[in-house]
Amino acid sequence: MTVGLAASAWTDAGIKFGNSLGAVAGFLGILLVVFFAAGRASGRFGRPLAITVMLGPAVLLLVVGLVAPLVRTLFLSLYNSDSSRFTGFDNYAWAFTTESIHSVLLNTALWLLVAPLTATGLGLVLALLVERMRWQAVYKSLIFLPMAVSLVGAGIIWKFVYESRGAGQPQIGLLSQLAVSLGWEDPPNWILSQPLNNFLLMAVMVWVQTGFAMVVLSAAIKAIPDEVTEAARLDGAQGFRLFKDITVPMIRTTLVVVLTTVMITTLKAFDIVRTMTGGNFGTQVLANEMYSQSFVQFDVGRGSTLAVILFLAVLPLVAYNIVQLRKERETR
Repeated sequence: MTVGLAASAWTDAGIKFGNSLGAVAGFLGILLVVFFAAGRASGRFGRPLAITVMLGPAVLLLVVGLVAPLVRTLFLSLYNSDSSRFTGFDNYAWAFTTESIHSVLLNTALWLLVAPLTATGLGLVLALLVERMRWQAVYKSLIFLPMAVSLVGAGIIWKFVYESRGAGQPQIGLLSQLAVSLGWEDPPNWILSQPLNNFLLMAVMVWVQTGFAMVVLSAAIKAIPDEVTEAARLDGAQGFRLFKDITVPMIRTTLVVVLTTVMITTLKAFDIVRTMTGGNFGTQVLANEMYSQSFVQFDVGRGSTLAVILFLAVLPLVAYNIVQLRKERETR
């Protein structure tokens, strides 16, 4: 019986693998035929065909993967939970008038204010400090290392750090054991302590994003011309004055880009909250509430509404980031 089930599983896996391999081979075959036809085209149709071949797949994937889901989400946000009745803007009225959603929006705004500023500030400080050390590549690698950890993995790691047990029991959480070592006999359950738990969750995002901020800002600091720094020092600029009057203005564009990038990542924060608290104990944020409405409570209308609100919140940050990047390219 067991042997038969194992053989059936292997057969099923082989069929699925063969189907996947066939699909990939078919896709590559189509691309080869299209590129061959574009290469052989000549005359007045040559350039339009080449442009179509090069941009066509990207445009198609953009429409299928982004534009079509966006339009569908906008459409679903105007309907009830099972999309059977048009309700207009009732879901948006629910989102902005319900007290529980107000709490979610407030938590999201708090995340958006604290986590990006802290991560960018720490990244800038570390970039300046590491720049003065030997073996700076090693230190940068160690600080950047959390970026290689998924947010789910980071959430699990820090969930153990915040683990707390009752008084007299051996503590396995690093934070609780540290509190006991400092004389706090009965440390609280950190994840249940409001509003402290929100800041503890933000610390995970800061831990992950600080390395990114440090590496990018360190590259920007290195790009400052030596002539500018030397001229400022000859004029008497030292220490904090040199940092305030020369370093910060010279890397301002990069600083803004890093800050807005971390803000976009923070605004979409889902993995950390879902892994560590599930949105309970006053830690719910917009991205996790969107998931809960759509896939836990199966209210597609309200979930789509929150998705649209999240999209509209991210859109200005993305646009501002693009503008800043274009300005930086123009200056170069």
